Amino acid sequence: MWYYTKKLEHPVRVERSDPRMAKLILSQYGGPQGELAAATRYLTHRFTMPEPRARATLIDIGTEEFAHLEVLGELFEQLIDGVPLSELRRAGLDTYYVEHGRQPFYVNSDGVPFTEAYVNATGDPIANMHEDIAAEERARAVYEHLIAMTDDVHVKEALRFLWSREVVHADRFRESLQRVTDYLNERRVIRVGEYYERSNRLGRLTWRVDEIRQPRPTGGQELRSQQAPEAEPGRGGPPGEIGPAEGEAMPESQEPEAGTAL
Repeated sequence: MWYYTKKLEHPVRVERSDPRMAKLILSQYGGPQGELAAATRYLTHRFTMPEPRARATLIDIGTEEFAHLEVLGELFEQLIDGVPLSELRRAGLDTYYVEHGRQPFYVNSDGVPFTEAYVNATGDPIANMHEDIAAEERARAVYEHLIAMTDDVHVKEALRFLWSREVVHADRFRESLQRVTDYLNERRVIRVGEYYERSNRLGRLTWRVDEIRQPRPTGGQELRSQQAPEAEPGRGGPPGEIGPAEGEAMPESQEPEAGTAL
């Protein structure tokens, strides 16, 4: 599915170690508004997305979120690299160090483990797309807060890059929402027995076409019953088939072929 380029999406470096900032970075590594939640959300939503371009957008952005996760992990590692245990303790990372050492792990800045309960997926393409837009806007806000919490110009640069991608993703999802809405509202040519999905502002309803399509009376005649009586002797045709009434022209589809005896 993926072609992996073995380099970071954005270069990462730091001016100095900062365990306090490293702890805050975890909010976007394993937190509810973080990159892991985003990646799993979009790659799940794409399965019930009926519009091809919107589905491709979900796959592309979901894949890119894993690249963002890699950038954040590198930021965390560099920010605590070589930091004495006494400083980790003062930064509130002592219990984290006991469990995970100096590697990034999927928890938020308070040490709460990641859970898929952060992800909403209803199976409805419109509801899911609204969730995707909201997720990007929440992530954008968290990155703005993180940028305000550091004076390291290199850390700010990496965070601003991630912030800018969230803005772009939100815009792409808004475009996708419009495409999906148009897709669900457009008229389609369908055959009897197929499912037809109709969309309106209140939601999406589904009917079977052969359950709602009714024959119209012609020539003032009443509709015949859908239950066909058994064929009478001498009327011809297999049991259960309705023949033409007396004085009624035989439909073209039932006209005898040339040379057939009546």
